Formats: sequence, C-alpha cells, structure tokens
Amino acid sequence: MRIKKGDQVKIIAGKDRGKTGTVLKVLSEANRISIEGINSYKKRMRPKKQGQKGETVTVVRPLNASNVLLICSNCKEPTRLGMRKEGNQKVRFCRKCQSST
Repeated sequence: MRIKKGDQVKIIAGKDRGKTGTVLKVLSEANRISIEGINSYKKRMRPKKQGQKGETVTVVRPLNASNVLLICSNCKEPTRLGMRKEGNQKVRFCRKCQSST
C-alpha cells in the first residue's frame, strides 16, 4: 500500500466524496485506512456500571484505500502515486508533477 500515516488524501467515492483529511491509521493487510473526521458513525454504548447512563459516541470507521487519492505536497492536486528507485531505495512520486512525495 502506497498511502502512509499522516498523508493528506481526498475521498473519491462514498458518502463523503469530495472531502479531504489526514490519514490516522493504515490497515495494510485489509487494504483499509482511517481518515480524521471522515466516515464517522454514531455508536450507542451501554452503561458499564449500574446507575451509569449509556451514551452515544462518534466512531471513525476505516474505508477502502481504493476510494482515496493522495494530495501531492508540491502541486496540491489529488493524484495517483508512482514508485521509482533512487539509488538503493524506492521513492513515491506524483504522477502529475513527477516530484517525490
């Protein structure tokens, strides 16, 4: 998976289409990512102890990584990523402006 924690991404599919956010967590084995403030749902929690009230909390659910595009730090456009070798290491690059990200 080419998207990393801390990257700025734009949602291209789903109920939050067009929104942007920062990647909080990457689940590479499931090909899913969690994005700050995106794909959030309300979950009702039962009371833990007797006499305590139940509550409604907002939970950010991970979404499929194929539904997002990385926003290039150089050209500020949503773009696909490429990989190339520079010396002994692989480097991600923007397919639009060819700059390393």
